[in-house]
Amino acid sequence: MVDVTKWPIFSMMGPQELSSIRKACVFGTSANEAVFITKDDEVYVIGLNCSSCLGTGDSQSSIVPKKLDFLSGRKVVSVSYGSGPHILLATEDGELFAWGHNGYSQLGNGTTNQGAAPLLVSAILLNKKVTEVACGSHHSMALTDSGEVYAWGYNNCGQVGSGSTANQPTPRRVSSCLQNKVAVGIVCGQTSSLAVLDNGEVYGWGFNGNGQLGLGNSGNQLTPCRLAALQGLCVQQIVSGYAHSLALTDEGLLFAWGANTYGQLGTGNKATS
Repeated sequence: MVDVTKWPIFSMMGPQELSSIRKACVFGTSANEAVFITKDDEVYVIGLNCSSCLGTGDSQSSIVPKKLDFLSGRKVVSVSYGSGPHILLATEDGELFAWGHNGYSQLGNGTTNQGAAPLLVSAILLNKKVTEVACGSHHSMALTDSGEVYAWGYNNCGQVGSGSTANQPTPRRVSSCLQNKVAVGIVCGQTSSLAVLDNGEVYGWGFNGNGQLGLGNSGNQLTPCRLAALQGLCVQQIVSGYAHSLALTDEGLLFAWGANTYGQLGTGNKATS
């Protein structure tokens, strides 16, 4: 059971409903929206419906769970929320769905039309099997089972990794330094992107004004750049917040870098690293 009882958005649900939740993503400025997956692989949403981010096909809010019938029976393996807001969801079969705000084509369907209900995006990926998804504020990423990284959407800081700052309306493979490498994990900051490879290397690109790419400078990167400070370490997992990042190594060491206004790096001070 996933313990969601500390989130007020779930307070109206009974014990039996709560015990059925397998995976949950709580979002919204006041944590007043959520999408959750049950143990029998049904997808539900609850809360306010800002920018049609609940994916119900309308703009109606709900204090009781609503099932997304379009996704019924599909086993969800990854779900991510971007503050735009938009949502990406990947299934066990490798399908990629997206819905919500789409002003910068972050839904990846080649348009800027808002998605009030889940859209199938994976057809654009030429039969690639998506295993993980990640959302920035207005850009998106997907990881395939072959270790390829795709990105699309808003690209003002190079967060799509294409080598330019032109927005990307459909999924595009992030190549450059990643061309012949196998990625095993992806994350997005607000306007930045990171990927961890099967050999433990970490690459970052996009906005770097707070040092969230961990490159030792504050310059934006239009293509993936390896984090030299982690050389010699085998990183197994990475996560990103609004403007800071963390990495966990195979030896249990935890590294943090980026913005630190609220002490989010855990260094005992509020200095950016």
